[in-house]
Amino acid sequence: MKEDFVLCLTSRGFHRMRYTEWGDASNPRIVICVHGLTRNCRDFDFLAQALERDFRMVCPDVAGRGKSDWLHAKEDYNNPQYMADMTALIARVTAGDGGKTIYWVGTSMGGIIGMLLASRPQSPIGKLVLNDVGTVIPKAAQERIAAYLGKDPRFKTFKELEAYVRAVAAPFGPLTDEQWRHLALHGAKQHADDSWGMCYDPGIGIPFQKGPLADVDLSGYWDTISCPTLLLRGADSDLLLKDTALAMTQRGPQPQLVEFPGVGHAPMLMAQEQIQVVRDFLLGR
Repeated sequence: MKEDFVLCLTSRGFHRMRYTEWGDASNPRIVICVHGLTRNCRDFDFLAQALERDFRMVCPDVAGRGKSDWLHAKEDYNNPQYMADMTALIARVTAGDGGKTIYWVGTSMGGIIGMLLASRPQSPIGKLVLNDVGTVIPKAAQERIAAYLGKDPRFKTFKELEAYVRAVAAPFGPLTDEQWRHLALHGAKQHADDSWGMCYDPGIGIPFQKGPLADVDLSGYWDTISCPTLLLRGADSDLLLKDTALAMTQRGPQPQLVEFPGVGHAPMLMAQEQIQVVRDFLLGR
């Protein structure tokens, strides 16, 4: 694994979007993995290690998360900005000789960004994996997320922070102690007073505070996507409802739907059976 960054532009100037990279940099098959709303690129370490022999794996920290810069204007935490940032990343990793193929694996927010990019004419995305996100984002799921998003919890010890992560992220499903520690460690930030907090800008929650929440319908974008698509769903998910997922298989790119029992929002793509589903799809099996 190596780390790098790409410069991106907002309404207030430039910012650095950090990313990790796995595999052979000359591999023309490039998988871009984008995380959920409050998560970070290290969520994909297990997937990247499993796929790096076959693909060049590129995993960015979306602005305001992980090691990427926080944005000065909090209203810039929005999908158009994220799409612009990812376009800069795509330009970076596809520079040079032609013949490179972009595959996209997006969890929750990362899936929405991928869906929007894949819906555009002449999109460079050759295959799309949507992890527990779909054409309708229910109001109830947004309210659950808004209940903790934008807060800045502090903990005296890392152990207390890990317990908090296990509680708010319980829908991720059954993970090993090693995996929970991995998620907590890379999602944590130790402050100058030695307290522990989360490594994302609380300002990312501002869009949730601008008015009453309502169902979000992305069907218009979905119907214009033509690349092969895989739709993953936690069987207990409150963000990608069963009826929504089934309806998606009948329109747009008509994806293959795979559900994982005992998991809510969202499958973390750390378990071997989850990794294998993604691997088989990307390799065309």
